[in-house]
Amino acid sequence: MQTQAADYPAPKQGDWIAWDFKTLAPTAAKADKMVDERLALPVTADANDFVYQWEASHDYNPSPGLEKIEATLLAINAADDERNPPETGVTDAAMKRIKNGKLYVIPASTETRGHLTPGNAKFYRQQLLLATAPQRTM
Repeated sequence: MQTQAADYPAPKQGDWIAWDFKTLAPTAAKADKMVDERLALPVTADANDFVYQWEASHDYNPSPGLEKIEATLLAINAADDERNPPETGVTDAAMKRIKNGKLYVIPASTETRGHLTPGNAKFYRQQLLLATAPQRTM
């Protein structure tokens, strides 16, 4: 079986910023150690892979179909999310258009890590247990 390279967009010249991801680690010393170990590994990824991933969804707009969603939907965000700040009201407005949709915003704390916070279920486990599917009458 022969494999072929993916059809990625042409590389782009430009500047980029490598943020201090250590500050976004999930929790304290153990996570910091894991991040340090990960950052110590040689970089084997092509930066164009990340560009391709971001560009693949940059113009995606789910808005026209929100009213069609019938399933129970629990959207989870963090109060300190730097990529999708709750203060914009974008997610809240979208969720109001979904019949069985609810938004839970994890309160910011010394344990939360912005956009990475929803990756840890301990912050919203109780909300998942309380979420119930609507009963359909036949």
